[in-house]
Amino acid sequence: MSQLLESEENTPLLKGDLGSDGTLQDAAREVKSRWRSIRVMYFTMFLSSVGFTIVITSIWPYLQKIDDSASASFLGWVVAAYSLGQMVASPLFGLWSNHRPRTEPLVCSIVINVVANILYAYVYLLPSHNKYYMLVARAFVGFGAGNVAVVRSYVAGATSLKERTSAMANMSACQALGFILGPALQAGLSFIGETGVSLGVLDLQLNMYTAPALLAACFGIINILLVLLVLREHRVDDHGRQISAINYISEERVGVMESLGGDIDQVAVITSNILFFIVLFIFAVFETIATPLSMDMFAWTRRQAVLYNGIILACIGFESIVVFLVVKVVSKRVGDRPVLLGGLAVIFCGFFILLPWGNEYPKIQWSDLLNSSTHGLISPTQSSNSTLEPTGCPVQQTWCLFTPVIQLGQYITSDILIGVGYPACNVMSYTLYSKILGPKPQGVYMGWLTASGSGARTLGPVFVSQVYTSLGPRWAFSVICAVLLGALILLAVMYHRLIAFSVRHGRMHE
Repeated sequence: MSQLLESEENTPLLKGDLGSDGTLQDAAREVKSRWRSIRVMYFTMFLSSVGFTIVITSIWPYLQKIDDSASASFLGWVVAAYSLGQMVASPLFGLWSNHRPRTEPLVCSIVINVVANILYAYVYLLPSHNKYYMLVARAFVGFGAGNVAVVRSYVAGATSLKERTSAMANMSACQALGFILGPALQAGLSFIGETGVSLGVLDLQLNMYTAPALLAACFGIINILLVLLVLREHRVDDHGRQISAINYISEERVGVMESLGGDIDQVAVITSNILFFIVLFIFAVFETIATPLSMDMFAWTRRQAVLYNGIILACIGFESIVVFLVVKVVSKRVGDRPVLLGGLAVIFCGFFILLPWGNEYPKIQWSDLLNSSTHGLISPTQSSNSTLEPTGCPVQQTWCLFTPVIQLGQYITSDILIGVGYPACNVMSYTLYSKILGPKPQGVYMGWLTASGSGARTLGPVFVSQVYTSLGPRWAFSVICAVLLGALILLAVMYHRLIAFSVRHGRMHE
């Protein structure tokens, strides 16, 4: 991580005639304080990512274990609940951060996150309606994660235009690192097993499903301490000059904002929100469907699906960090917009490859019949994995009988391509967005961007769980390909308007 931050403190604040050694020292201290605070935001984003991904591969088997009535369609709502909570909270936290010190919404949101993760770990104890309590727990975990809007607005406001792409890429790399460690920790904790250890004092069953949520709660407590002890308020203009040390608007700030002049291009703002929505929608579909798809297509058990998908997602996260490092270099040479365009094209290829082809069909999981020789059918009492757990594609999903199997090679290749395209699109989307907004307070605007991403994460799981269960992967992934084509066309049409505020108003050149 030190390589990511190596050159951050070479900022415009240290250049030029500073007048005296005392002024120089004050400026140097200000720069160090500013970057320490930005790194706290990096770490907050990292922990937010860990808190989400550490349970993502085990939600489905945990849901099946605590409530037999839960279906794959309900899984979509459980996954979407996180994003729905985040969508509601993001504008609220963004508005709060525009008028008050950011410490307040950050600490409040993290406390909510910690309590919700503890509830998630205890939902199995409740006598009935367990799946609905899990839904509520995930919704409040997402509500706490609405602080992402505060994090992004802070980093956007505390960096110059020249620093911003690098800072946003670093923040995304920290997010990707959390994306790696989350599934990796889940995979490691899967060896505790479904039974695990009983902690009588806490009335808790510590197993492969509850341990990750409790670990996420511990991470949240660490995050609160960092925010309270290290974070300070900083804001600079597009040239890196300090314009305010306090976030809420004062008479001095109003004067500074008026002197900046110029209107924000609302068409570019809306376009950026739509593109960000599509990018997050696509990835929400991918992460939601990974476990059910692999269990259906490869006849993996619940434990195998959690372990193998955890490893795959961890590898994608590592790949994403490499992509972020490359993006920092490439965007300086060719600009932000070409990188976004290329990322969308790569994601399209990833989902196109995932379409089912050929004449081989998945193994079928029969609920009431013995083995059949057609399509490699298997019974629940004698699965291909030699376990008592039923494996394969459930016969209730009628498409299993006529839809070709997706091969493991297709799945892995698709994962690799999406792992390249998604991080590039993600960081370029909100880097462009922050540049379009300019130096004015971005809390509310970043709240809306986060809300659009959360809306995508809400609709994505619901969409894919419904379409996948009813119609199968061919229809689900065909629709995704069509959405990506629409995004590419939109970006091409609006390409000339997605430029920085200062460039648009002639104060800087691209």
